[in-house]
Amino acid sequence: MKKQAMLCIIVGLFGLVTCKQAREPKESQKIFEKYEANWESLKRYECPEWFSDAKFGIYTHWGPYSVPSWENEWYPRLMYMKDNDRGKRFYEHHKETWGDPSGFGYKDFIPLFKAEKFNAEEWAELFKKSGAQFAGPVAEHHDGFAMWDSDLTEWDARDKGPGRDIVGELATAVRKRGMKFVTSFHHAYHWKYYEPSYDLENADTRDPQFAGVDKLYPPVHEKGEPESEEFLKFWLAKVKEVIDKYQPDYLWFDFGWRQPGFEPYKKEFLAYYYNQAINWGKEVVVTYKNDHLPEGVAILDLERGKLDTLSKKKWITDTSVDLKSWSYITEPQYKSVNTLVDNLVDRVSKNGNLLLNIGPKPDGTIPEEQKALLLGIGAWLDVNGEAIYGTRPWKTYGEGPTGMVTGHMTERENVGMEYTAEDIRFTVKDNVLYTICLDFPEDSKVMVKTLAKGSEYFDGKIKKVEMLGTEGKIQWEQTDKGLQVELPSEKPCKHAFTLKLSVK
Repeated sequence: MKKQAMLCIIVGLFGLVTCKQAREPKESQKIFEKYEANWESLKRYECPEWFSDAKFGIYTHWGPYSVPSWENEWYPRLMYMKDNDRGKRFYEHHKETWGDPSGFGYKDFIPLFKAEKFNAEEWAELFKKSGAQFAGPVAEHHDGFAMWDSDLTEWDARDKGPGRDIVGELATAVRKRGMKFVTSFHHAYHWKYYEPSYDLENADTRDPQFAGVDKLYPPVHEKGEPESEEFLKFWLAKVKEVIDKYQPDYLWFDFGWRQPGFEPYKKEFLAYYYNQAINWGKEVVVTYKNDHLPEGVAILDLERGKLDTLSKKKWITDTSVDLKSWSYITEPQYKSVNTLVDNLVDRVSKNGNLLLNIGPKPDGTIPEEQKALLLGIGAWLDVNGEAIYGTRPWKTYGEGPTGMVTGHMTERENVGMEYTAEDIRFTVKDNVLYTICLDFPEDSKVMVKTLAKGSEYFDGKIKKVEMLGTEGKIQWEQTDKGLQVELPSEKPCKHAFTLKLSVK
C-alpha cells in the first residue's frame, strides 16, 4: 500500500459553502478536536450543513455483475445456488447461457466487463443536469471487485476488465461540476457472499488462484465461520485506501458489518475518516443501515424505504430507478418520474435526503430510459428546486389522505399507490414557507388545511402567495378551513408544484 498523504493539521475557523447560501459554522464546530476510536468520542460528530442543504444525490451500481444483465445484482452469488429455491433459476439460467459454473465462474465475467464506452464526463454532466448535489459510483460491491486503482489487490478495475480507475475518473468529473463526491462500500458481506458455492464440486471460488484475502473470492472457510482477523484488516485497508486516494465527501455503507468482530475496525475507520476530513479542511458524511452503527456517530439510511413522520435527526434513503434491480438488467421495472419526484419531496419534508441509484450497461453507457428519468427530475428541480435545496423541515411535514407503508425495505408494498392533489408537503427557508402539492387538482383550486386561521402549526401572517415557475398574481384567502388558492390555468411544470408563501 502506498504511503498515506502528508498529514497537515488545520485547526481554525472556516465558513461552510452550501448549495444556496453561505453559513457561519456552529460554535461547536469552529474548533476541531481529533476523534478517538471510541463511541463516546465519535458521537461528537455533527451532520454537515452541506448535506442538509444538498437533498439529492445519484450513485451507480456498475461492475462485472452488470455483464450477465439478468434479474439483479446478486447474480454472482445466486449463480452458484444449484439446490436453493431462489437461486435455482439463476443457476439454470447461467448454465444454459454461459455454461456450468464449474467451467464458467463469476471471475470469467471480468474480461467481458470492458467498459469501452464509459465516459466519466458524460456521466457527471448527466448527474448535474438531473439536479444532483452529490454523486459517484459503488467502490466495491459484495462480489470483491474493486472499482478503483488499488495497490492492495490486482482484482480491480485498473488491472483487470476496464483497465481504468473508475472511482478516480468519476471523482474528478463530479467535482469539476461543483458536486460532492460519494462512493459506497458493500464488501463487509464479501466473506459470506460466495458461501453457497461451497456446495458445488469444483467451484472456482475454492481455487487458491482466485480465493484469498486479496483475491476476487474470500478465503475459503466453513459456512457460518466468523470473519478472520486477516479479512477484517483487509476490509479496513481498502476503505482507508479509497479515503486517502480520493478524499470522498460521503461514504455510504451497506450491511454485513454488524458482527462483533467488526466493532474495533468500525471505530478505527470512523476516527480515521473524520480526522482525515479535519486535515483536509472539510466536513464529511458516513451513512449506515439499521443498527449497524450506534446512533449519533453517523447518519441513518433507509434502503428502499421512508419515514412516516418528521425526524429531528437527519436521515437519508437510498433507492433505485428500477424496482427489480440495482444493476443493469435487460427486463427492468422502471419507476415513473412522478413517483421519483413525489418521493424526493416527501423525504425532504421529513428531514431526509435521497440517494438515487442507476445501473449503467456493461459497456459504460447509461440506458436511454434511465437518462430520461434523471432529466425529468432535473426539469422539475429547475422550476421547484428553490423549495428543496437549502431548505429545512417545518413544524409538520404535511397533510393528506394517502398512507404509504414506511420503514426499511417497504418500497414494493407501495407499488401502484400514488399521491394525490390533497397530499401536501412543507419545507421552509428564511421567511418563506414552501407548500408543495404532490399533484394538480382537477378544478385548479387548492385547500391547505394546515394553514387555517388559528392552526396549531401556523400563527404567523401570510403576506404573499406565489407559484414557482409562474408570473402574475395568485388569488388566495386564508379562512377558518384553510388556505384557499386559485391556481393559474397554465401549469409551470409536470408532477408536483410549489406555492411560495412569504410569511411574517
